Amino acid sequence: MTGDHDRMTRILVVDDERSILELVTAYLTREGYEVRTAEDGPTGLRAARTFKPDLIVLDIMLPGMDGIELLQELRRASDVYTIMLTAKSEEVDKIVGLSVGADDYVTKPFSPRELVARIKAALRRIQTDQIDRESALLAFRYLRMDLGSHEVWMDGEPVDLTSTEFDILRVLAQQPRRVLSREQILEQVWGGSFYGEERVVDVHIGRIRQKLGRPELIQTVRGVGYRFEDELS
Repeated sequence: MTGDHDRMTRILVVDDERSILELVTAYLTREGYEVRTAEDGPTGLRAARTFKPDLIVLDIMLPGMDGIELLQELRRASDVYTIMLTAKSEEVDKIVGLSVGADDYVTKPFSPRELVARIKAALRRIQTDQIDRESALLAFRYLRMDLGSHEVWMDGEPVDLTSTEFDILRVLAQQPRRVLSREQILEQVWGGSFYGEERVVDVHIGRIRQKLGRPELIQTVRGVGYRFEDELS
């Protein structure tokens, strides 16, 4: 969210199927959201930059520029929460989408009510993060996290994380040396509102490790989950 409480929450829906755009728009408008739509990649990217949505629903298969490429471009300057739409058979696309910075995904065909529920839960989490963030600093030997400003530094250098990546790292770093299962991470980050597969955690962890440059800080405990390992400064 932008922090501007005087305007409606903005959602951008990018899909080349007019019927999906109309259906999702009708449901979201009914919930009081301001909705803008786009039917191809280039239009969607322009809309994301000018409309400045609080959340994006993005199909992978788009004319002109696919959803993966669009998200890659968008992530150069924005960490807006993004839910990707994928066909049921596109398992590889789900993982690729998450690997370039998507926060969540919904598989087609989907229930509009389920999508709206996922959107509402994500927006609640974003709003809660902005309103109720602790003004606290987590300081370790290598890693520093400012929970108030959502800033991360590794060895003194800033690290650019999406909001979901930040939340996953925060959950782990606030409980150093404790092993958390994928289910526990999903519960603490998504608040029980996640309907997809637990392996989404693995993809996000992989991206966090890559960005931090010290993969050993987040250790895999085989058959259990993940553990954060860094010494307090």
